[in-house]
Amino acid sequence: MKQLFTKITTLLLALLVMFSTFSFTVAKHYCGDFLVAVSYVGKADTCGTSVVKNTCETVLKKKKCCKDELSQIEGQDNIQKVSLQKISFDSVKLFIAFNTFYTLFFQEIEQEKAVYKQYFPPDFKVNFQILHQVFII
Repeated sequence: MKQLFTKITTLLLALLVMFSTFSFTVAKHYCGDFLVAVSYVGKADTCGTSVVKNTCETVLKKKKCCKDELSQIEGQDNIQKVSLQKISFDSVKLFIAFNTFYTLFFQEIEQEKAVYKQYFPPDFKVNFQILHQVFII
């Protein structure tokens, strides 16, 4: 059980480190105040209301109701390893206290089961089935 818990914890921590270093971009397309499209990979799809002919008059008369928004989420760039010189005496005391607490309260105690291989039942001088008139049919 302890080995399984250790393996699961190791896997989760490795995934946490891996995903914390990823960077990705979220592209959103709004028409008015409504969110129309979201894309995590490339450019978000438009709603199809773009004007094909752009003359000076149409540009001045119409305001754009659509807008694109890009959100970039950046991960960590550097991962530092803790050297032995940075460990303080307080962290060592905390580790010793935790280890002592864990071994005292959560250590499994193995109990030996008593096995009686040479146990012989006592001999009865009276047959109880006949005495109580109980017969298996």
